[in-house]
Amino acid sequence: MSVGDKAPEILGTDQDGKEIKLSDYKGQKIVLYFYPKDSTSGCTAQACNLRDNYKELRDKGYVIIGASIQDEKSHKKFIEKNELPFPLIADTDLKLVETFGVYGEKKMYGRTYMGTFRTTFIINEDGIIERILGPKQIKTKDHAAQILAED
Repeated sequence: MSVGDKAPEILGTDQDGKEIKLSDYKGQKIVLYFYPKDSTSGCTAQACNLRDNYKELRDKGYVIIGASIQDEKSHKKFIEKNELPFPLIADTDLKLVETFGVYGEKKMYGRTYMGTFRTTFIINEDGIIERILGPKQIKTKDHAAQILAED
């Protein structure tokens, strides 16, 4: 997916098995952020930064939705442990990460594996991708400020 593309209507199901659709958020800006894994240091820092700035993001008209390939149970635990006020999509079939092009080969400590690239898509009120923050741009501890910077 690129800037200017229309985001898909069905985004997936959240930690409670509820289907999340673009039309549920008509007239609101969506921050759809993809992260590699629940409860890892970078992902926790990013989620908590969004949580800590949630009111400000909401006041500016943003809805936050996280997505990763862990299951609902993992997401529930992550949400409870960190008191996250937003839903997390359980993309266990990799449909969403592949649609958005954020899943692929990664390398860490000399090991190659498949995983999710930390990427944030800002989707406007009409469901069009307005901005993309890629893996090299995202500062996990200051992510909300990055989103608000170009508001």
